[in-house]
Amino acid sequence: MEATKDVVKPEGFGVTARRDAWWIEPMLVAIGFGLFIVYATFRVFENNYYEWGPYLSPFFSPKFMLDLVKMLPAAIIPYVPPAAFILWIPAGFRATCYYYRKAYYRAYFADPPGCSVGHFGGEKYCGETSFPFILQNLHRYFFYLATIVLAFLWYDAIIAFNFDGHFGVGVGSLVLVANVMLLSLYSFGCHAWRHLVGGRLDCFSCSATSKQSFKIWERVTKLNEHHMFWAWCSLFSVGFADFYVRSVASGLFTDIRLF
Repeated sequence: MEATKDVVKPEGFGVTARRDAWWIEPMLVAIGFGLFIVYATFRVFENNYYEWGPYLSPFFSPKFMLDLVKMLPAAIIPYVPPAAFILWIPAGFRATCYYYRKAYYRAYFADPPGCSVGHFGGEKYCGETSFPFILQNLHRYFFYLATIVLAFLWYDAIIAFNFDGHFGVGVGSLVLVANVMLLSLYSFGCHAWRHLVGGRLDCFSCSATSKQSFKIWERVTKLNEHHMFWAWCSLFSVGFADFYVRSVASGLFTDIRLF
């Protein structure tokens, strides 16, 4: 017990006894998030080239929401791009995600910048008990809403195989399917979903229902163990899917029909 008294506690921002390159990960996270946010913001305000043939950009799905937005008073539309009425849901889901919280707390707030590294603000850290961070507790509700958006993305991916009433496969079809699959693996590996299917039970073997919940919980747990991996893969895929649709719609390159 006496040895624990000698543990060095980092004091002061950035102070640490670590000798590894602990700063590389938060730096890469900051760059990755930053590039995605800049690109997504550009696309939201560009508000163009989001549809070509059977392809619809995931940034602008569900499309009927765009039509509803057009019914709003004209005084609002010039200041609020239509996609903003959709993207607050997946953005809120990711912003409150347990993995992303750790990532951007370290990358942008340096609170803390890393394990055993002195954080910004000294001993003033109060967790997520005060505004605005208390809003992180809305994560489970964002999960419900994001699941609805995900259902529309699956619909869009299926429609991507319908070329003027005939079944066909283009590179864009595969891009949209890959995107929605990665988004599903990320969404259903979510901590909120894992708790919903099994975390609220005290006994996994007491009934047929709880046994079934246990089987689902096991599968969700396997996804949850790689939640960070799926988070980054799905973030990249949703950006690339939009980039592909935009490129085809704007004439930058031509979609290739495989058959």
